[in-house]
Amino acid sequence: MAGSALLWWLALGIQLLAIPGSLLPVLPGLALLPLGALVWLGAVGWSAAWPPLLLAGLLLLLGWVAEALGLWLGPARLQASRWAAIGAGLGLLVGLVGLLPALPVGGPVLGVLLGPFLGASLAQWLAARGAPGRALQVGLAVVAGMLVSRLAQALLALVGVLGFIALTI
Repeated sequence: MAGSALLWWLALGIQLLAIPGSLLPVLPGLALLPLGALVWLGAVGWSAAWPPLLLAGLLLLLGWVAEALGLWLGPARLQASRWAAIGAGLGLLVGLVGLLPALPVGGPVLGVLLGPFLGASLAQWLAARGAPGRALQVGLAVVAGMLVSRLAQALLALVGVLGFIALTI
């Protein structure tokens, strides 16, 4: 019994990490929910652990949908080029590991927001050969979609943690 209590706390700890992980792109997010449920499955077996595992898998799928919609709908509404998405991805990488984390104010958080904005804006501007105002709108749409997606995933992670607690105690 003490072993399963220890594994419950370990599973809960893993799932709790999904909340900050869903907000920060450098950490695994919602994928930690099924991982925690699998730890619990190892402790109590399939008959007791399938509901939390099913919930975690469903929330992971919903998180993937939220990610896709958040990154697709905003730029698609503005008819952004595919280069804007590529620029946003490259901008995120630069923002995370490049020069932007070394900024005196904001650090990596600013890099995560500013990198995709600048990358998408620059790529859209280059692809459209002009129209800097439109390129800036595309950059803002990419960042807004990213923020909405991250917020939705954080809420899903919170639901997953609370659901795990409710289904296992």
